[in-house]
Amino acid sequence: MRPAFAVGLVFAGCCSNVIFLELLARKHPGCGNIVTFAQFLFIAVEGFLFEADLGRKRPAIPIRYYAVMVTMFFTVSVVNNYALNLNIAMPLHMIFRSGSLIANMILGIIILKKRYSIFKYTSIALVSVGIFVCTFMSAKQVTSQSSSTENDGFQAFAWWLLGIGALTFALLMSARMGIFQETLYKQFGKHSKEALFYNHALPLPGFIFLASDIYDHAVLFNNSELYQVPVVGVTVPIMWFYLLMNVITQYVCIRGVFILTTECASLTVTLVVTLRKFVSLIFSILYFQNPFTLWHWLGTLFVFIGTLMYTEVWNNLGATKGQPQKEEKKN
Repeated sequence: MRPAFAVGLVFAGCCSNVIFLELLARKHPGCGNIVTFAQFLFIAVEGFLFEADLGRKRPAIPIRYYAVMVTMFFTVSVVNNYALNLNIAMPLHMIFRSGSLIANMILGIIILKKRYSIFKYTSIALVSVGIFVCTFMSAKQVTSQSSSTENDGFQAFAWWLLGIGALTFALLMSARMGIFQETLYKQFGKHSKEALFYNHALPLPGFIFLASDIYDHAVLFNNSELYQVPVVGVTVPIMWFYLLMNVITQYVCIRGVFILTTECASLTVTLVVTLRKFVSLIFSILYFQNPFTLWHWLGTLFVFIGTLMYTEVWNNLGATKGQPQKEEKKN
């Protein structure tokens, strides 16, 4: 019952979270900082009440290690959300972040000296080709749709390149954080709920440097059109409603993934998360009418086939839950 419930939370929470994020980004593309701050604050408060026991519970992993992890996590979260302000469409944003397997493998080889099978190298090659195809076709769309003047077209393309650079940096930083987290868990044991709390609570002072941007967008949110919330009948600015729903669905998504990792094999978790990304992508294309060509579909197909190949789903699909999985590292 709990695995089915967790899968429901993942699909309902994560998919709807992407929808509300796109609603926010379409109206105010630069709202990434206020979105990140709201998500961090909500999860930190919840963790302080229920995980840290109002600060009375001592962490199992020393704070100095969390400080390193938090620096990376904070950077990844801010950069990923801010990339939406740099001419990056939501479908490309989702596809690009699905390439975390590539970053994990590269850094695993360099830092952990891991070696992988030819099958996994092939799967990573498929993911790489898929991301390249989607990125290349998106670059053509940016230059063709931005403006009729050459100067404006170049400026839009330059911002888009900066966005791709930001996503690449966040991808590599996220992979490095995963390796660091893996070494910590080997040394101190797994404490996922504790890590979730400290990863969101410790970075909160860092938002002081983003306070001006957060305040400016709070003013913009206040000036947005009014919306009557169903059931409760309260009228609020619609951007604040979108933000509240984004924060709540983000929490539901995270909790769903956490329950899934404790109840199911790693292969199942990867499979569910991959399918969730695909459903989110399809919904974003159809509902928001994001431009998506046949080449984009081909690239997307490569990314998801490569991801499924990496998890060796074809060899392990019939395996029982208690059977050990052959997997160097879960993404």
